Amino acid sequence: MQPRLKAGLWVRGQIAICQSQLITAMVAHKGNEDAGAVLLKLNRFADGCFVYSRVTTLDGDLGWMLVAGGPEGGRETEFACDEYWRKQVGFDPDVWVLEIEDHKSQYELDAPIVDF
Repeated sequence: MQPRLKAGLWVRGQIAICQSQLITAMVAHKGNEDAGAVLLKLNRFADGCFVYSRVTTLDGDLGWMLVAGGPEGGRETEFACDEYWRKQVGFDPDVWVLEIEDHKSQYELDAPIVDF
């Protein structure tokens, strides 16, 4: 099992990484500073819009699970992603939502995408 950063610190770190690469990143919803869940809305515009949820694998490692969106670009896909994270915030107000607008598909997730 890997050591974990607090949610707020991880989010601020990702924003700093994005800023250094001239990628727009913002907090769409601020969650619990220490232990909130994290959703990542990654908008790649013509290449699609995605929402990933940070998860722990069965081995105790960090991973990302695709929970909304897909490779088809367009406003409908982005609206579906926004609707998903807003519903999650309604269920759990402690969740963080980090939104990244990545026109050039430069941003890389810090853990693998997993499928349960």
